[in-house]
Amino acid sequence: MRKVPQKPLVIGFLFVCFMVCSCSKQDEKTEVVRPVRAIQVTAARQQVMAEYSGNVQARVESQLGFRVSGKIQSRNVDVGTLVKPGQVLMRLDPQDLQLAQAQAEANLKAAKSNFELAEFELKRYQELRKTNAISQSAMDAKNTAFDSAKATWEEAQAAFKSQSNQAAYATLVSDVTGVVTAINAEVGQVVAAGVPVVQVAKAGELEVVVGIPENNVDVVNRSDQVNVRLWADPKEVIAGKVREMSPVADTATRTFTAKVSLLNLNSKQTALVKLGMTASVQFALSTPGEFVKVPLTALYQNKGVTSVWLIEKGAVHLVSVQVGGVSGNDILLTSGLSPGQTVVTAGVHVLNPGQHVTVLAPEINVAPPEPYLSAHTLLMPNAVAVPEAAVKGAVK
Repeated sequence: MRKVPQKPLVIGFLFVCFMVCSCSKQDEKTEVVRPVRAIQVTAARQQVMAEYSGNVQARVESQLGFRVSGKIQSRNVDVGTLVKPGQVLMRLDPQDLQLAQAQAEANLKAAKSNFELAEFELKRYQELRKTNAISQSAMDAKNTAFDSAKATWEEAQAAFKSQSNQAAYATLVSDVTGVVTAINAEVGQVVAAGVPVVQVAKAGELEVVVGIPENNVDVVNRSDQVNVRLWADPKEVIAGKVREMSPVADTATRTFTAKVSLLNLNSKQTALVKLGMTASVQFALSTPGEFVKVPLTALYQNKGVTSVWLIEKGAVHLVSVQVGGVSGNDILLTSGLSPGQTVVTAGVHVLNPGQHVTVLAPEINVAPPEPYLSAHTLLMPNAVAVPEAAVKGAVK
């Protein structure tokens, strides 16, 4: 009987064992460590900000008109003319007013003559009465005639003064130092009394007029810092103060008109600010409490509950949070997190509870300017929830 070689059998057996061991190792499941981005959160008071555009106006801007009707005879100013108190702006044709003044003067002279005659007659009758040359009834008649003549003379005096004023009203003069900002009537035009024909902005304090939406009226009213920037030079920041807030909304724009005074203008700012310029007004108000700020991408919607992934000992687990407002692309949380905790900000949609993660190095980016809070609910006692659709859209 032929003997089978033992060496090949041993080699074959070892090869089969090696293959079996290799396959069993490949079948073993290894835990996947996910790389994520994360931040360490802090709590701080935030600033509620709102910014709106407006235009520069004088605090006092008068619509001037004649106090009498007539035809405009001359115009002495143009838009942009600097005026002083007493300077003539426009004149009406004074002919009719002068004729009425002459008539009032003639009536005054006639009334004065009648009064002087009545006074002389009264004195003469008083002398006759002392000698009983006239009756008491005749004396009473002369007293009545004197009183009537005196009243007529006083009436004529008042009429003459009034008509003299009317004649003077044919000349429209400025009562303030300022600049002409509008001309609403021209030479040859017939205007009624009181119709505005010239607009004059009083020199002095300037302000910016802006329209405030109804959802931010409270923020503007309670703002503790107001900054004004002109579009002509956005780098120049001018301090402001809300001087007046309209109690009712504008019927056309449905916004509330706010007037912001410009404070402590230096020489450069005084030379820069011009009437009618467009300005951007920023209203800032510090929140009453502290908030934790996280990126919108850190939110995870789990069964209708807004949550974040918290990293502890290299593993993650979900923590429900309460949203207090939105600040640009960041979310402000009122509860759920404590300062110093580490929260996943990218990769939240691929994590599972208890999964181990490794934190990637932070990206080096230039820090953007502080965004403006778009939700005024930070000032309210109750927080608001972020719509589920917004969160899902952010993490996809």
